[in-house]
Amino acid sequence: MATTKAEKVQNEIEKVKGKLAEMTAKLKELEQRKTDIENSEIVDVVRGMSIPLDQLATLLQAVRSGAVPSGVVDKMSTTSEVPPAADDTDEEDIEE
Repeated sequence: MATTKAEKVQNEIEKVKGKLAEMTAKLKELEQRKTDIENSEIVDVVRGMSIPLDQLATLLQAVRSGAVPSGVVDKMSTTSEVPPAADDTDEEDIEE
């Protein structure tokens, strides 16, 4: 049985919808990985500051309200540099 032009177009539509669903899922996964990496970097920076946990919330609230200039927070760190977070991202995983 021969397929009509409309059936061919419908088949193409279904293929594109399938690819779109795959790409949408991949986008969500990449966005989640990015968020996880950013969160890890934030944790590394905060831990590098050696601020007691009970004082961290107070300090962050003061910075947010503008009571503590951000430059002062940088000077409070007891370590001169915080090591960068490990980069476990494979370029092959990101590229199509």
